[in-house]
Amino acid sequence: MRRRPLPVRESNSKSWRSLCENEWAIYALVASVGALTYSNSLNGEFVHDDIPAIVTNGDVTGANPVLRIFENDFWGTPMSDPGSHKSYRPLTTLTFRLNYALCGLSAWWWHMCNIALHAACCALVARAGAVVAGLQRPFAALAALLFAVHPVHTEAVAGVVGRADVLACVFFLLSLLLYHGSSSRRRVWSSVVLAALSMLAKETGLTALLFNLAFDIYRSWSSLTRSPTKCRWKSENVWGRVGKGLLVLLLLAIARLALLQGSLPAFSAQDNPPAFHPSITIRLMTFCYLAAFNWWLLLCPWTLSHDWQMGSIPLITSGWDPRNLVTCAALIALLALSYRCLMDLELQRHTPLVVGLMLLVIPYLPASNMLVTVGFVVAERVLYIPSFGSVVITVYGVQLIWKRGAGGRRLLVLSFVVLVAASAARTYLRNRDWRTRETLLKADLAVLPHNAKLHYNFANFLKDVEQQENAIHHYKEALKLWPSYASAHNNLGTLVLASGRAEHHFLQALKYNRDHVNAHYNLAKLYRKKNRIAECLKMLERCISLEPRFVQAHLELLHITPESEKKTTLEKLLDLEPKNWEHYHLYGNWLKGRGLWPLSLAYYTSGIRLSLDRDGGRGALPSLRAACLILRSAGQRARLLQLLTRWQGAGGGAAAAERRRAAAAAWRLRTELEGRAAKYARAPLVTSTCLHHSQLEVHEPDAKHPIVNEHSRTIVSTLDDKLRASCQKNAYNKKSVSISAQYKPIHNKSEAGIKQKSCPLHKKKKIKDSDTLPYVSDHLIKTY
Repeated sequence: MRRRPLPVRESNSKSWRSLCENEWAIYALVASVGALTYSNSLNGEFVHDDIPAIVTNGDVTGANPVLRIFENDFWGTPMSDPGSHKSYRPLTTLTFRLNYALCGLSAWWWHMCNIALHAACCALVARAGAVVAGLQRPFAALAALLFAVHPVHTEAVAGVVGRADVLACVFFLLSLLLYHGSSSRRRVWSSVVLAALSMLAKETGLTALLFNLAFDIYRSWSSLTRSPTKCRWKSENVWGRVGKGLLVLLLLAIARLALLQGSLPAFSAQDNPPAFHPSITIRLMTFCYLAAFNWWLLLCPWTLSHDWQMGSIPLITSGWDPRNLVTCAALIALLALSYRCLMDLELQRHTPLVVGLMLLVIPYLPASNMLVTVGFVVAERVLYIPSFGSVVITVYGVQLIWKRGAGGRRLLVLSFVVLVAASAARTYLRNRDWRTRETLLKADLAVLPHNAKLHYNFANFLKDVEQQENAIHHYKEALKLWPSYASAHNNLGTLVLASGRAEHHFLQALKYNRDHVNAHYNLAKLYRKKNRIAECLKMLERCISLEPRFVQAHLELLHITPESEKKTTLEKLLDLEPKNWEHYHLYGNWLKGRGLWPLSLAYYTSGIRLSLDRDGGRGALPSLRAACLILRSAGQRARLLQLLTRWQGAGGGAAAAERRRAAAAAWRLRTELEGRAAKYARAPLVTSTCLHHSQLEVHEPDAKHPIVNEHSRTIVSTLDDKLRASCQKNAYNKKSVSISAQYKPIHNKSEAGIKQKSCPLHKKKKIKDSDTLPYVSDHLIKTY
């Protein structure tokens, strides 16, 4: 006799069914879970690849025009440059530029954008799981929940640069939904456009077209085999859709190859050791194991790291390596799933299994090293889209178990709840590791202590925070794990200059990498300090031949070039950085030393103008002082005052303008004092009355000519103090003292009320023009 189901259990089942039938409630639920899981990443900083891709990227910060985004790679290097990474993702870079325009470099908003995109992906996964994969709606929601909290997504969501994968996934899923979930006639072209947008977000997005075509043939297989003669090349038929899709796929692939502009990305053995091993057997065994290892990360994402290079996964050099068993197990599982799909090709009873398998394999192909060489061993971010296929296969297995009977449903529900909760907790903890550069490196070093690159990056961080001893320790640890690490030798050499081992490490860096630009440059600086000019020149020439736009090398070359030959180097500096005021100042100094004052003045003026445009005039003072000294020496005081007046009225904010007005007022005051002093020195002595400092009266500034600010008053009082001290100590034996218009001398002794007496200042002595007051504005320029 069968037991009747309990009424409470039935009502619960109905309520759960009604909830699952409400699509928008499911989408809101999974999107909220995805957003809450990554909410603690909002307080994170820019770390790892965020610095070169965002903070120092002119395409993002607005230093380059918008159109340059479509000419440069993801890191801001022109695609035509042989050293370019060749990663063309203009759509992602445009979102970065929009972020910068709206909120600057406030990392909170950048992380918020990533979380919003991840929440949208979670909702699209719930939709695609039901519409494309054919999962029952409750199980499609469970698949979206697993996707929302999957720990392997941390690098793509918590790292701002991972937006490329998340954005590509958004357009990838939209392309699938339009192609397989819409009945519109234009669905093929719409899905093609979305796939192209996914490719412009990240290169793996192009696989959306490949999936659409393969799954379209699978769904239409029964009609193709039953009546092949009725299938014609029409746009509404499968062959018409496949033909258009293949044509667009071919055109997009050709366009992407054309963007390489004749050169492949330059990777090294440090980036991807298996790809550069001479033995094809070792390469094949290692690549197959890496594919199995990536699948294991999707099934058990416990060991996570942002960098899996240089010793993290050693090469498989023998057939007896136990890791080959893992490869065999993964291969057997893959073949079994594929066999199950092929056996049910006619009946198509396991569509979710087919979709999950295709989504697991096809988006991973570009990163598998089987088609093209990539610059990494394992990268968790590239598993963002394949993880959809993994959760579909997992949930489809749960669905099959659920259908068999109610005996183990409670245990199944409990297991699934534990799995979701554990994944969410692991993701929440992993987000904390991505908060800062230090926390990320420490966490990953604890997981992969034998990773030489992690030690190298952590040493770079310690060097930046001036923990030199710890940095040296980690550089040495990196070299112990990877003795041919050229960059570690180079950076360690910069820290051991005092010990005399720097030259050894620089030479070791060049031994393992003959084209290491920084090692050549550092060795050249070391040779110049040791006065080994010939070797220094050789290193600099090699450095410039490797990197013609290396500005620091040209500046270093300027130190050892004879004065008569510096013109070429100076012109090269202006050509490399035409908006750098310091180069104009250097050129002006060289022209001034050769007596070409008019040309020198022109370069100083250009430097002042560029500094005003760039930093509000903070760097213009050296060029301004040099230009004013030239004009004063040439006796062109009118042009000098004109230059100061223009500089005073230039931009740079109220504070900068106030400082410039103070300095200009001080300069005018000094010029006026010098003029009066010269005029007074030429006048004949009519009396022996001494102009004593106590007889100088200081009047308050009138309304027409006020002193600019308190700094100018300080200058006047400083002049008065210097005059008083010079008279008391007889430091200046002159006939005259320069007096400002604000000083009123009293020559009538009846007004003074004192007796006339002789003064030691009136001793006859030849007055020299150089016996003037100390240069006043030097102090002003030094303090600003």
